[in-house]
Amino acid sequence: MLKTWKKPLRILMAAAMLSGVLAACSNDSTSETKSGDSSEFYSAPFENGKYVEPVTISTVFPITSSLKFKNGENIENNVHTKWAHDTLGIDIKYLWTVSEQNNAYQTKLRLMLTSGQKMPDIISFRGSQTLISDLIESGQFIDAGELFDKYASDTYKKAMAEDPNVWNPYIRDGKRMAIPILENAYNNDPVMYIREDWLKKLNLKAPTTLDELETVMDAFVNQDPDGNGKKDTVALSVGFKNNLNTWMADSGWIFGMFGAMPNQWNKAADGTLAYGSIQPEMKPALEKMKEWMEKGYIDKESGLYDEPKAAEAFTAGKSGIIVGPYWMTGWPIPDLQQNVPDAEYKAYPLPAGPDGKMGRHGTPISTGAVLINKDMEHKDAFFVYQNYLFDHWANPDSTTFVHGFAKGYDYDIGPDGEVYKEQQSDKIPGGWIDAIRYSLTFDGAIIPNLMMNTLADLANGKEPTTQYEKNLADRIPEQIKAAKIVIDQKDIVMPQMFTGVPTKTQVSRGDMLTKLEKEVLNKIIYGQAPIDEFDTFAQQYMSSGGKEITEEVNAWYDTIK
Repeated sequence: MLKTWKKPLRILMAAAMLSGVLAACSNDSTSETKSGDSSEFYSAPFENGKYVEPVTISTVFPITSSLKFKNGENIENNVHTKWAHDTLGIDIKYLWTVSEQNNAYQTKLRLMLTSGQKMPDIISFRGSQTLISDLIESGQFIDAGELFDKYASDTYKKAMAEDPNVWNPYIRDGKRMAIPILENAYNNDPVMYIREDWLKKLNLKAPTTLDELETVMDAFVNQDPDGNGKKDTVALSVGFKNNLNTWMADSGWIFGMFGAMPNQWNKAADGTLAYGSIQPEMKPALEKMKEWMEKGYIDKESGLYDEPKAAEAFTAGKSGIIVGPYWMTGWPIPDLQQNVPDAEYKAYPLPAGPDGKMGRHGTPISTGAVLINKDMEHKDAFFVYQNYLFDHWANPDSTTFVHGFAKGYDYDIGPDGEVYKEQQSDKIPGGWIDAIRYSLTFDGAIIPNLMMNTLADLANGKEPTTQYEKNLADRIPEQIKAAKIVIDQKDIVMPQMFTGVPTKTQVSRGDMLTKLEKEVLNKIIYGQAPIDEFDTFAQQYMSSGGKEITEEVNAWYDTIK
């Protein structure tokens, strides 16, 4: 019977009509009336919005430290896999999963690739562009852009169209070889969290300038803010084991106060792209970090800390300031109240540098991609899955997920009909669990510019009217305030300007240059090398491949100006 569904004529019909059909099937009010016709456009019998006999999507998955389970569930068998089976007729099969520590997911994918193992139907990956490029070059994956044009719903297409540049890293010979995983705009842009109770105790105000910041930092280190009679506090939690410009316990804003932004390509004064870590503006910022290290404002181990490790001092009550995304109010900052019940914190704007400059890294609206195996039997199934989430989870006009993804996980209903969410986690049996994180693309489905702007509107006093707005209005109040700060400071974003495929020299010399960069910059911060070592480093970087990379990056930039 299946061969009947794959007749060329019907596929051609699908190409012409599928977008509208899928949009219809994604709408509860119309899916049933059109289900009889729409079923002809799928690779297997499809009725009432789902496959009649379940089809399988095989994949692999990283288990991050923020992913939680309950009710004896795991990533292979949980409320999300059951939803996919029951709602869409899709069985998700995991060939393997791995705890995402020390880049284990990337390492395992790399081993899978080099050993010539058969790839799963889809791979979702957020991380190294080099690995994605190698996966594409393996020849095991299909032109995903062609499938996207054919199968994606209108809502999914509109979300992707908010920035067509998201496809850039995955284009090969004019083909879009992977589908970008969309991210909320500004989602990882940093704000400053400060121990409000420490400010009150020491009679300080939140800093708006570098001078004011250093006054606060000095007091947090030397005036016993936790009142235990010991000099055992640090002012600022940063971790730069991975990068200076990073996603939590970030240092990038320190450089932003001096007009620099390391670890990314910035637009220089002459309009070309320049690598941030070697730009002259780096030098005074490195000197400032060195000074802070000497004064004990930042931890002596900061260069060995990754992002979660660096955040531990703040959540343990031993650090007074940390800079990171608005969502830290949901994780890991709540650990602070568990460890120090009387602790208070507030989100504040990033301060200005000595010349009034402010700068922070931005959030690319795509943080990874989905690759689709050319041998996948039911390629349409991925789009059935993703279209449903875009049309029902991401779309603000939908009321399918009224309170959240799953009752008993990210919400529950009380005896009198009251709705419990994250803030009432203790009233949800087993606690609040963000089950949408189990989804194939990690966050369900996202319309990039919708969420943060809506949160800012709510913080500014807008009354929630749509179900989407009502759900966002239930967020932790400090989270909504932090989102408003992010939007209020959006003009200080220094975006990553290079979004193309890793260049030839980046691939061949990138690891060596990254190692050189970390070694030299860390030595300067730790006082193991003089500040003028930066000039030598910048010259060495350029003579060791940096010049060629700069030329290659700008050649790419010339193609998209």
